[in-house]
Amino acid sequence: MRVFEKDRRGTRVVPSNVQLGLRANWRQFTLLVIVNAFVGGMVGMERAVLSPLAEAEFGIASKSATISFVASFGFAKALANYYTGYLANWWGRRRLLIVGWILATPVPLALILAPSWEWVIGANVLLGASQGFTWSSTVIMKIDLVGEKNRGLAMGLNEFAGYLAVGLVALLTGWLAERYGLKPYPFYLGVVIAVFGLMLSAIWVKDTRAYVLQESLQSTDKAFLNDVFWETTWRHRTLGTVTQAGFVNNLNDGMIWGLFPLFLMSAGYSASEIGLLVGAYPVVWGVAQLFTGKMADHFSRKGMLFYGMLIQGLAIVWIPYWENFLGLLVLSIKLGVGTALVYPTFLVTIAQTTHPQQHAESIGVFRLWRDFGYAAGALLSGLMADLLGIKHAIFFVGVLTLLSAAVIQRRMPADA
Repeated sequence: MRVFEKDRRGTRVVPSNVQLGLRANWRQFTLLVIVNAFVGGMVGMERAVLSPLAEAEFGIASKSATISFVASFGFAKALANYYTGYLANWWGRRRLLIVGWILATPVPLALILAPSWEWVIGANVLLGASQGFTWSSTVIMKIDLVGEKNRGLAMGLNEFAGYLAVGLVALLTGWLAERYGLKPYPFYLGVVIAVFGLMLSAIWVKDTRAYVLQESLQSTDKAFLNDVFWETTWRHRTLGTVTQAGFVNNLNDGMIWGLFPLFLMSAGYSASEIGLLVGAYPVVWGVAQLFTGKMADHFSRKGMLFYGMLIQGLAIVWIPYWENFLGLLVLSIKLGVGTALVYPTFLVTIAQTTHPQQHAESIGVFRLWRDFGYAAGALLSGLMADLLGIKHAIFFVGVLTLLSAAVIQRRMPADA
């Protein structure tokens, strides 16, 4: 399909076969959901094994040094997200998706062959850039395809596939680590995921820029933002509030990714038990978004964001006081539910607030700050863990999450 056609005057027009909606585009939409599951699987490959690997394989005792891989991932992903917002309109969504997969292919091999921790840091720079291009591209393409109707359901399906894959692959790598060791078998799975993700994207995915023009022709009630970067960052009461919540959400996720496995190791849990406790959170996060995404189409998005951050904060502040397996599993499940309430709602709120031609740019700015949260969470919680201990670091991040909920309640308009 050509992206655009021209009329007799040479003006770009939408091809006649371009129709907005989930039903009209279900084949391409389903393909993008499957692709995003592979994208999520690349992150899941690391969730349960990389922090324990730092000490067991490389002898790194410092908590901040151990979770430095999360910081490198977060910085790279944040910058890739930002440039995706610009490049998606200029260069095309599909091309960015393919570039993202090309960047991902050497990551598992680098982790398998890594002679030092610096290789792991470098691999996570590549992984972060890959995730920024691939995940952002699939998000933008789904928003393009569905239009305004069922946008929450679309985002719920996208995030469901991605984070369910994160959790399931974390569970599987935890089992592989328990049975065969932390290296190399858990990372062989990443080789398979990268190859299949690249093949699907290069052969079957189609660009969706024509759908943006179609929605623009149908949307007359949304004004252009004068300054997309600053309006999305903070100035706009709805967009700025969503952005700060996204930043704090990924700040606590960066802490969970880096410190939670170390906390569980100190409590004496095995690799497979750590895989279960670490994996339960993104599995619940993923599955619940099948429901919370649709809820974002019908219920108060402010309410969903507030209660989601509140539930996350309460779950995190209780983690340091529980070492019982069942109690930690319940808290991991609650954290997943809270995150599921906010994650598709972030994207739906931004898409519903901005003009169709500014969706990609505004989402890119949001995801820039949101994924800087990974880096901030890793650096802050790692430093606090070294100075005050892991339990105090976890508790502090939980308090920050509760404060973010308060900002939503105070600043975000009620009709958002």
